[in-house]
Amino acid sequence: MLRTVAAVVIDGVAPFEFGVICEVFGIDRTGDGVPAIDFRVCGEEAGRPVRTSVGASLTPDRGLDGLADADLVAVPALHIRDEYPPRVVEAVKAAHRRGSTLLSVCSGAFLLAAAGLLDDRRCTTHWHHAAEFAERFPDVKLDPDVLFVDEGDIITSAGTAAGIDACLHLVRREFGAAVTATIARRMVVAPQRDGGQRQFVELPAPPRQADSLQPLLAWLQDRLDREHTVTSLAERANMSERTFARRFAAETGTTPHRWLTTQRVLRARQLLEETGLTVEDVAHRSGFGTAALLRHHFTAVVGVPPKDYRRSFAHR
Repeated sequence: MLRTVAAVVIDGVAPFEFGVICEVFGIDRTGDGVPAIDFRVCGEEAGRPVRTSVGASLTPDRGLDGLADADLVAVPALHIRDEYPPRVVEAVKAAHRRGSTLLSVCSGAFLLAAAGLLDDRRCTTHWHHAAEFAERFPDVKLDPDVLFVDEGDIITSAGTAAGIDACLHLVRREFGAAVTATIARRMVVAPQRDGGQRQFVELPAPPRQADSLQPLLAWLQDRLDREHTVTSLAERANMSERTFARRFAAETGTTPHRWLTTQRVLRARQLLEETGLTVEDVAHRSGFGTAALLRHHFTAVVGVPPKDYRRSFAHR
């Protein structure tokens, strides 16, 4: 069970990626039903400020001793360098030997690779650094075309927002769909982006517009059991259908129909885990209408039929 999370910070840490880890694991959401997590920010020395990649400083409360009994050691994006602080590298390696799960966001994978922890493993990092990573670490099986890679005891993610995907994936792996949905709703993000519960998710197209469709997406997630068309959604967004389709693809990396299908599968998965509803009822509540349509889309995204999934993952 995930009870203790230690985020490692050194000079050159990236504030956004560090903030993602803090947002998912460091905020007390026990009032919303999220299990309590002992969150620690650890540096080489407790109380010694480290410089971030944007010139500001942050001060860790704990030293490297905070990694000793952590269930998860998270390494945010860091300034890429030829060598990393030896004490930090050894502390991360020691935590892994003791059984800690490791999570890296973006260029944090460079530290794990420099420690030899990714040799002969599949991993990912930001596409911009992929060529340099592959050249420096030829024994690592780099996959630059995915949002994150889950190798069980080590999870690596691509750049920036992909860290959110990886963190929420780990939450779901440890705590289930309901807790993940609670955290995602508070963050105003989808609990899982398009691609389903595979070890990798296809990268979406990067956003190209300043105006966000996030309020509409949040509205849709509360109404997945209703019928929606591109026409009705474009009207709600006060756009032409053509502009809406273009904007939707830019912000989500997929079409409205495919996005809705994926979110409905996620809702069905949650209902299968947490309720005793029949598959037919799950189909209606998740917006598929019929059990046959649910089975078709659920199997395509998750990889197994709804009944098989329930046997493996239903809460007892």
